[in-house]
Amino acid sequence: MANVPADKPTLVDQVDAWLPQTQCSKCGYPRCRLYAEAIVHGESDINQCPPGGDVTITALATLLDVPAKPLNREYGEYKPRVRAVIDEARCIGCALCLPACPVDAILGTAKRMHTVIANACTGCELCVAPCPVDCIELVAVEYTGRGDDWPWPDYSREQVDRARSRTYARLRRLQQQNAYSSGRHRARRNQPSSVPTKAKIRDEIQAAVQRVRTRKLRGPSSTGRE
Repeated sequence: MANVPADKPTLVDQVDAWLPQTQCSKCGYPRCRLYAEAIVHGESDINQCPPGGDVTITALATLLDVPAKPLNREYGEYKPRVRAVIDEARCIGCALCLPACPVDAILGTAKRMHTVIANACTGCELCVAPCPVDCIELVAVEYTGRGDDWPWPDYSREQVDRARSRTYARLRRLQQQNAYSSGRHRARRNQPSSVPTKAKIRDEIQAAVQRVRTRKLRGPSSTGRE
């Protein structure tokens, strides 16, 4: 059976435990957890996960006491697991693949060569489309260490758990970055702005220039001074 969190698992937890955690969004949701929530709330069917295939569908049908059904191929076809590999010689360091990875499995910075953490890649394929030079290849992953109690032929228990953990770690990182950016924006907004000071200086200069022009137009004053 798939792992279910031991601390009072909810039904969403149990459904999520039967999803392979590729975070590929093929089911129509950006994360496996959101798909699990949609299933429990009756918003989506149990046969929308191509990576999970028949294993996921059968398990969810049993868990939810509903009839099993074939994979809905509108969401894709089941295929053996793959992982991304970057041709480092062709990589231009555009960094477009970095935000596309749902588990932060790609290392690199702008204008620097990127590489994929092999054991962290879920094979979601989301990094392929953003690459402008087609330097990302999907290669087959052979997994032969499946235990008798583990349902998927292509994913180990460790890989699924790691993918789930990395997904949540990425979400926390993004939330922290957004909070930091929002805090900096509020701080700048609340601080006395330098713009009014510059505007005041500009106005004072313009006023001084205008006074000089006015005096010149009037000519010498009655006191004999300009």
